Amino acid sequence: MTTTYAVLSEGLEKRYGDVRALRGLELAVPEGRVCGVLGPNGAGKTTAVRVLTTLTAPDSGSARVAGHDVVRDPAAVRRHIGVTGQYASVDGDLTGAENLRLFARLLRAPRARADELLERFGLDEAAGRPARTYSGGMRRRLDLAASLLVRPRVLFLDEPTTGLDPHSRNAIWDAVRGLASQGTTVLLTTQYLEEADQLADDIVLVDEGRAAHTGTPAQLKALVGSYAEVVVADPAGLPAAAAVLDRLTGSLPVLDADARTVGAVTTDPTLTLPRVVRALDAAGVLVVDASLRPPTLDEVFLRLTARTEAVA
Repeated sequence: MTTTYAVLSEGLEKRYGDVRALRGLELAVPEGRVCGVLGPNGAGKTTAVRVLTTLTAPDSGSARVAGHDVVRDPAAVRRHIGVTGQYASVDGDLTGAENLRLFARLLRAPRARADELLERFGLDEAAGRPARTYSGGMRRRLDLAASLLVRPRVLFLDEPTTGLDPHSRNAIWDAVRGLASQGTTVLLTTQYLEEADQLADDIVLVDEGRAAHTGTPAQLKALVGSYAEVVVADPAGLPAAAAVLDRLTGSLPVLDADARTVGAVTTDPTLTLPRVVRALDAAGVLVVDASLRPPTLDEVFLRLTARTEAVA
């Protein structure tokens, strides 16, 4: 079966002065998938979104979005995409309804579509209020609604839940899940690793302007291995527990004196929890709890990405 890609880039390069923001970025996002793009600050995520949404041209390389070249046919790309940036771009002096109806007129979308989205995003009761009176979560939902007026084939969400409270973040998550279930391809950049774990079918870890690692969340976690964690009864036992985990896992343990925990990553498939507990007992460490679990995406992120000073 031939895979159709909603977003496909090859060798994307972008410089800002002496800084290489993108260094041969390769992306391949199949249609109908949610792709999480993760990376440290300055890794090139926002630059990639700007290139893919035709807001800036690459210095070299190529990219196609919804089947159209971002350099040779940017107007066609724009007809098929929706974009929600890092900050809500709504007019605070207009009401929620006026904001959406204005965007609808500019995009030649029916007014009924604007009213439908107000209801869908739980903004119908506040539709007559100026947007400046909205909470941060409401403004983000209004911004997301505006990006959906034309029913995009590909939706770009650049850190859409930054600064939102958990309730508002969950509302955005529900909206993204609903779009994906209807066949919209979503490219999501985020600093919240839990968000990517919850929403993304596929993940691209970008580091220093390149796609350093790609795969499903489960595949990326498998690259790191398992995580052994021990809670000791007495903080004085932390050094001995760390020495045991260092010997068993071959990786540098991480200690938290306040939580009385020590943990370490292991790629040894033969390491078992009973073996860890027996070794701790032999070392005279009194343990309150011990676990051997898959790593979180946060732990994968820290292990697989490097810190850079590149421009975002």
